[in-house]
Amino acid sequence: MWEEGEDSVILLCLTASSGVPLYCRSRGGSVKQQLPFSVIGSLNGVHMFGSNLDVMLTAACTENTRVVWKVFHNSITLIVLSSDEGTSDFSLGKLLENVFSAMVLVLGLEELVNTRNVERLKKDLKACYKLIDSFLEPSKCSADLTQCVECAVMPSRAILQECLEAFASAAESRFGSLLTGGHVLCATEQWWQLAAQEAMLLMWLVRTLPPHTSRDLPVYLPHGSPTVPHRFLTFQLVPGLEVVLLCGPSPSLQFLADELVKQFWQPLLDLLKASARASPRCLLPSTSLAPGILGVLLINQDQRKSLFTVQPHGTWAEGSEMPLKNRLCALRSFYALVISLYFPSEKSEGTTVPLQEEFQAGFSHHPQHCYVVSATHKAYAVQGRRHQLFLLLKPDVPTFALRSLATSTLQALTTEDSAI
Repeated sequence: MWEEGEDSVILLCLTASSGVPLYCRSRGGSVKQQLPFSVIGSLNGVHMFGSNLDVMLTAACTENTRVVWKVFHNSITLIVLSSDEGTSDFSLGKLLENVFSAMVLVLGLEELVNTRNVERLKKDLKACYKLIDSFLEPSKCSADLTQCVECAVMPSRAILQECLEAFASAAESRFGSLLTGGHVLCATEQWWQLAAQEAMLLMWLVRTLPPHTSRDLPVYLPHGSPTVPHRFLTFQLVPGLEVVLLCGPSPSLQFLADELVKQFWQPLLDLLKASARASPRCLLPSTSLAPGILGVLLINQDQRKSLFTVQPHGTWAEGSEMPLKNRLCALRSFYALVISLYFPSEKSEGTTVPLQEEFQAGFSHHPQHCYVVSATHKAYAVQGRRHQLFLLLKPDVPTFALRSLATSTLQALTTEDSAI
C-alpha cells in the first residue's frame, strides 16, 4: 500500500450500518493518501462479513501495514491503517478511541448515533478535522496513549493553585486549570473529577487551537455530558500560559476577560512569565536524576496524572545520545508493550483497554517489574501501589543496576514536594 520505508497513517470513518464513507484523513492532511473506494469497500466489507458470522475482527497485519477496526455505539466504524515503524495494535486502538471521543467533544453523541442526514453529518464533521488530524501526527507527548493529563511540577504551584481556586470561584465555575505547553501546572479539585479522557481531550484541544487572547467554545464531555454542551473558556495570561474554565451560561466572556482576569492574575505577572519559561523537563529544579536516564514517564494511577519528559536533564544538546524523536518513539512503544502484555489493566471509566492481551497462561501473579534491552537503549518499568514508572536509559547502563536505579527514581519522583 505504501512504498518501502514510508511512514504514514490513514483514518477512515464510515456509518456502521451501511458503510457509507464519512471522511478519510491522512497524516499531514495530505490528499494524495486518499484511498480508492474499492479499497475502502474491501476494508469495511471484510469487517462486516466477520460480524455477520459472530467473528469480531479487530486487527490485521500485512508486510508493511497494520489495520485496526472499531465500531462505536453500533453507529460509527473507524478504521486506521499505519505503516509507522514500531506502531502496535494497542496504540492504534487508543488512536481510534481518541478520534471518536474528539468527534463527540465537538459535535455531541446524539448527532453521531442518530444520523438522519448523512450529507449533513459529513459537513458537520469538518469542524473536527483539525483535532482529528492532530492525533494522526507523530506525538510529542504520551497523553494520547496513557489517557492521563500531563503535569509540570513548579516550586510556586501553591501560590498559583490558590489564585486559580479564587478565580474559578469568582467565575462561577468549579472546573479550572492552568496550562503551559500542554502541561497542567495546577487545577481545581473538581477538574480532577472529570473522566481522564475528558481532561486529556480538553488539554489536547487547547494545544491544537491557534493562539488567541480568549476563546468561548461549546464542548460536549464524552463521559459526563455527551448530549448537553458546556462552555469551554480559555484566557492567555502570558504567551505560552493559559487558564481554562468549564462554565455555564454566565458570566460573559467579556466580563471575565476585562475584569476577573486582570483582578486575579495581574498581581502574579512576573511569576506567570517565569512559569511559562519553565524547563521542558517538567520536574522541580531540585529533582536530580541519574545521568543514564534518557526519558521518564510517571503515572499516578489514582488521579490519572502523569509526568513525561525525554529531556530529564534540561536542554538537549546536539550530538547527545539518541535524538529526541527516537526517544519519544522508544518510550511510547515501551509503554504500549508493557501495558498490553504485562501490567494489570489500566483503571478506566467503564471501558476496556483496547487490544490488551492476557498474561501468559500458567502465571497467577501480576508482574511488578519488567525491562527491555536493545542496541540503542534500555527500558525499565515498575508497577507500584499508586504509581507506574517507565524509564528510558542509555545502553551502557548495567542491566543488573536497572532495578535499583528505577526504584530509587520512583522514590525521588513521588516525594511530597515533587509528587503528582
